[in-house]
Amino acid sequence: MSKQASFNLKDTFNSYYKSPKQFTKKQWIISLVWCFLNCIIFALYISAGSDVVMAFMNLFYGCALIFLYFTRILAFIVSPVIYLILYVFYLVRLQAKPSQHMVYEWSDALWFATLAATVIRSYFIEAYTIPTSSMEKSLLVGDFLFVSKFHYGTRLPVTPLAFPFAHNIMPLTDSTPSYFSFMKMPYKRLPAINDIKNNDVVVFNYPYEDGRPFDKKENYIKRCLAIAGDSIKVHNGQVYINNIPAENPPKMQFKYYVKFNENGFWNEKTFQGMLRRYDISEGENLPHGNLDFAFPLSATNKLSMEKEAGVVKVDSLFSKEGEYQEYIFPHNPKLAWSVDFYGPLYVPKAGDVIQLDSIQYSLYERAIRVYENNPGFRMENGKFYMGNNPIESYTFKYNYYFMMGDNRHNSADSRFWGFVPETNVVGKALFVWMSWDKNGENIFKKVRWDRLFTLIK
Repeated sequence: MSKQASFNLKDTFNSYYKSPKQFTKKQWIISLVWCFLNCIIFALYISAGSDVVMAFMNLFYGCALIFLYFTRILAFIVSPVIYLILYVFYLVRLQAKPSQHMVYEWSDALWFATLAATVIRSYFIEAYTIPTSSMEKSLLVGDFLFVSKFHYGTRLPVTPLAFPFAHNIMPLTDSTPSYFSFMKMPYKRLPAINDIKNNDVVVFNYPYEDGRPFDKKENYIKRCLAIAGDSIKVHNGQVYINNIPAENPPKMQFKYYVKFNENGFWNEKTFQGMLRRYDISEGENLPHGNLDFAFPLSATNKLSMEKEAGVVKVDSLFSKEGEYQEYIFPHNPKLAWSVDFYGPLYVPKAGDVIQLDSIQYSLYERAIRVYENNPGFRMENGKFYMGNNPIESYTFKYNYYFMMGDNRHNSADSRFWGFVPETNVVGKALFVWMSWDKNGENIFKKVRWDRLFTLIK
């Protein structure tokens, strides 16, 4: 390929194409290893109950990618776009006029980076951003994390035919799916390094969402309070696992009522300074008085706030025992549960058998019907049916988990929508590699330097 030749679409293919007969020994070894790994994935999908045609399509698609790359057909496909980009660079005098060789080098580099990053992101580790305050102050809005896919066993792609680097929506669109749903594979995991443990910080696909394959549902991050086989209870905000008080995260927060006097922080500068000093990123002015606020505070910050000049009192905003909150799972008035007084609730594990009654039905109906794919499960006139067959008990196929945020009064978690099935577990949050405070006063203060490369606990 001449380094001086101008880019010409008519002869681009002939100049790019490399026959498999021209592959180097190294390229053949890489191709054979790649296809062998895809054959293993094919066998795993078949063992999980996949349709043979779908599993074969995935095998063909996977093997074809490496040959399309080494024959340079992938580079040819994107070469017109790369040429246009490089030509714009040439027009603004950022580089020399692009040649075929230059276009090929850029196209090849783009595809190599895409394939390598896709494999790493799908099977090993993925970047994740904290979008909400539900885990504050353990994790902050603007934290960038690395999440291990292999600690809990890499989940094989359920929708393998998808646009690279897009989770569920195509870039620059509001609702266009980034995946082809016709190619849907069964749930299967590779062997795990370790099981999910109590208090692990876990990324998972939000289970209480319909209309998408479970691997394309929105990503959430919470702390796993109860694992499969545990019984969980919350009493006055304290979590109990199997009747033993759970270890509380050191920076756990609850919402408190804070009343100021008229000589307190009542100018904007001192008030904002107080918020920054306590690292308060959210709150609300309560309707019954201009001096009344609700703030999330850790135990340490609560004690300090009580001693502030200008603070009249700091009271908890806990719900009352026996208070029924209809938005709390399982949304059953017979179970008068609230955010702060919840359970006890048993978290099922694979192989557990439950005897069905109306209470058990309200607790486990969605898990059985949706997560375990039994659309015919229902209750009629006090009796239970799987399709047309009456049943009195059910045996669970999957392990389940109960997730909660460390910001206990500002976290949409399992108290609101129930269990997380193992199928939806994405991975283990490892460490924060970058943290960005959008409210920082300047570029240097926007970076939270003390959080860079910190382990997540």
